[in-house]
Amino acid sequence: MSEVESKMNSALLHFEKELNSLRTSRANPAMLDNILVDAYGTKTPLNQLGNISVQDAITITIQIWDSSLIKNIENAITESNLGINPQTDGQLIRLPIPKLSEERRKEIIKIASQFAENSKVTVRNIRRDFIDSSKNEKKTSNLSEDELKRKIDEIQKITDIKIKDIDKILEEKKVDILKV
Repeated sequence: MSEVESKMNSALLHFEKELNSLRTSRANPAMLDNILVDAYGTKTPLNQLGNISVQDAITITIQIWDSSLIKNIENAITESNLGINPQTDGQLIRLPIPKLSEERRKEIIKIASQFAENSKVTVRNIRRDFIDSSKNEKKTSNLSEDELKRKIDEIQKITDIKIKDIDKILEEKKVDILKV
């Protein structure tokens, strides 16, 4: 059961990480986690090319270590679907976070809901895999019918808790996104 719970927890953590990469009206360095930059002939995560910090509630700054990469970084940020226009000042890139329109907020909520649905599917797949392995265990006579039933019930309880957790996290994110 601890293996079931640990795999489902990792699915939950992945979901939270995906949600952190969504843009809200507040500056958050995690928004840049999914941006990959063409650097030195390979795609490199932006956070490995400079120091990312939050200057104030609406500005993120990136102190670039290698000035030859500034153009590539600007392009990667512009091409991401964050809707942020980078402003360069020497080796410092400022990212002013514009206020979100009502339409954009609804789009972001749809994306967050999609992330939630994908995470629920992952949790249900983990449940299915463990139930199947338990049934195989029973076939090889290592489990009685009662033990199998108890195990399946336990796996279902853990699944229900994780699905509720996903829904709760999604609702909190929706409130955060809708906050003006």
